[in-house]
Amino acid sequence: MKLYELMALNDIIMVISVITDLHSYLQEAIMKRFTALLLTFLILLPFAGCGSASDTLNSPDTSPAISEDTASVQPKDDTDKNDPAATDVPGDRIINIYCQSDELYWIAMRYKELHPEFPYDIRLYSFATADVDFHVALNEALEAGGSRMPDIYCIESGHVMEYIHGDMAMYATPYRDLGIDVESLAKEADIPRYVIDMGSNADGQVVALSYQGTGSAFIYRRSIAKTVWGTDDPEIIRDKIGPGWDRFLEAAADLKVRGYVMVSGYDDLWFPMAASAENPWIVDGKLHIDSYREAFLDLAKQFHDRGYTNNTTTWLTEWYDGMKDTGPKKVFGYFGPSWMVNYVITNNCGGKQPGEGTYGDWAVCEPPAGFFWGGFWVFVNKNSEHKEVLGDLIRWITLDSSETGLQYSWASGTYDNGRVQDAVTSGMVMRNVSGKSDFLGGQDMFEVFDRAAKLANGKNRTMYDELINYFWLAAAREHAEGGKSKEQVIAEFKQKVKEQLDIIVE
Repeated sequence: MKLYELMALNDIIMVISVITDLHSYLQEAIMKRFTALLLTFLILLPFAGCGSASDTLNSPDTSPAISEDTASVQPKDDTDKNDPAATDVPGDRIINIYCQSDELYWIAMRYKELHPEFPYDIRLYSFATADVDFHVALNEALEAGGSRMPDIYCIESGHVMEYIHGDMAMYATPYRDLGIDVESLAKEADIPRYVIDMGSNADGQVVALSYQGTGSAFIYRRSIAKTVWGTDDPEIIRDKIGPGWDRFLEAAADLKVRGYVMVSGYDDLWFPMAASAENPWIVDGKLHIDSYREAFLDLAKQFHDRGYTNNTTTWLTEWYDGMKDTGPKKVFGYFGPSWMVNYVITNNCGGKQPGEGTYGDWAVCEPPAGFFWGGFWVFVNKNSEHKEVLGDLIRWITLDSSETGLQYSWASGTYDNGRVQDAVTSGMVMRNVSGKSDFLGGQDMFEVFDRAAKLANGKNRTMYDELINYFWLAAAREHAEGGKSKEQVIAEFKQKVKEQLDIIVE
């Protein structure tokens, strides 16, 4: 039985993971209501199994189903940008893209616009509705082949391992087979190691890379820093909160004395602690509890017992309150990549310009431990008939650090009119583009996110992480709030993993 058929509970977690990887087209109200609903369901039904949703892909009415138990597939086609209906373009002149959003479609369309000699039309199969399991549908399409077979597919970080080391790894084409000199271009573009490690197969061949910079920082309030430490200088605050979690704990104590909390909820600590672990959850086929992850149990309890948080849950309404100072106590900071700055805190700060709400009262610095959060990795199907023309497109998306590459326009805000400037994977690009932000008090955020990306680890992931992480976070709650001992929650955690996954648990 395949992994995606085993992990029913993971369906819910996958959706939450997708929501966290925010894009500019997300509407704030929808995001908050949807995530609150999902997380409330998780809280009310801890450890409950959830049957797989019906699996569909989005597009035209007349398109046949991928399989008997999926709904019709209706792709977005580039022959008319205002009408996503499929057309009668010959099958051998179509590039099929599978992605959970339409972002990669429009990226490919921009490439086609800049390269009029590109002889292919682009068709998108996307994750479009809440009852769709994108990965089941993608896997079926990869296995089935035919005219709807994916040529390019885009996978969120939480699922990348299945497509590089798991059941679906057989379909991934090494970039070098596309004529891409990955080693030279990655060095030239200064791609951080985590991006390359995440996208490398067991033979060390790169089969996928990302273009979104998701190396993460600590995002903090300038006014609170000045009150507590007399400065808001990111380099000084970086040394106040780290490196390491002992300094972070000491900073939390300083903040409490002045009436502030370090983070909104102790589970905010989980993202950097989980992602900065030295080793993956599974080592040599056995469950392995890394020291960083085990330390989270202790730190979560300390933050809860000492009142260093507002005791909120990430993505629920109260968690956002700290961004606009409407919570019980003012929150000093949040962890996250540039999308956390641009789409989460900015949209929930209570203002639109400096002086309104907390707008302009934020800054970023390196976190206590390096980590990345989210991002999509781009694959090419080894069975695609169009690999000879896809190499340059993939290079342009993932490795081109020139002013005509995607990443330069993405970082500079020129990709489309009015686009927010987002961090990218190319350190070279981020050093050549100004990331100054009024929201961050004029700070160039790219300088920090470039350095932070180099601290992240891409070798500590497995295809089972989302389910295991869910169990571990639940264990931390039981230890911090439920009165259970550390030994007891670890024993219960191991039992749940043993019941759900076919791995050795000692």
